[in-house]
Amino acid sequence: MTMPFYVPPEQLMKDRAEFAQKGIAKGRSIVAAEYADGVVMLAENSSRALNKIGELYDQMAFAGVGKYNEFEALRVAGIRHADLKGYSYGRADVAAKSLANAYSQTLGAIFTESVKPYEIEILIVEIGPSPDDTRLFRVRYDGTLVDEARFCAIGGQEDELSAQLENRYQAGSSLNDAIKFTAETFEAVEDKSIGPEDWEAAVLDRTNGRRMFRRLSADEITAARS
Repeated sequence: MTMPFYVPPEQLMKDRAEFAQKGIAKGRSIVAAEYADGVVMLAENSSRALNKIGELYDQMAFAGVGKYNEFEALRVAGIRHADLKGYSYGRADVAAKSLANAYSQTLGAIFTESVKPYEIEILIVEIGPSPDDTRLFRVRYDGTLVDEARFCAIGGQEDELSAQLENRYQAGSSLNDAIKFTAETFEAVEDKSIGPEDWEAAVLDRTNGRRMFRRLSADEITAARS
């Protein structure tokens, strides 16, 4: 009888983590930053069909980096989860914290039990009636859940982007100012100019009514940066 090949658990987890990190590093990063009326989310993405940023529920948004099919499947599952809870209880009972916990448990189980971990990192954003109600939850490939404040960067260049945002971020800024400093942050890290058609941008704005998510056009980005 042939003995099965043995791999120490710590080595197996390390190999899976390195595999996932390499996959995430290949994709473009995403930045989210608070402003006076909500949160702006920005990414370099020239595709008009394959969105990295999307709506989850009335006051919640989703952003993902890494393998598109993997984080898109989680986004769709999150929409169904939120819709079911809102229908069963009430729309006010749908909260980003519970959804982020569900994502964390799912990614953690996939990382430890599956042969191949998901090569993704996701961000759940929620806003409420006041700036104090804003929540930024980052969930990593291994299920690690982090509660961020003010701003958050996910993806392969998150460290460089976070360092730049620390210097550029201004609390209580207008939407135009938030678009401007987040775009400048990307260009500083990438060391290149990015055209208005190459951005994917959206906001969660508490002045938009019940559905607070709205995509930003290239013209709006250009006007904000002029």
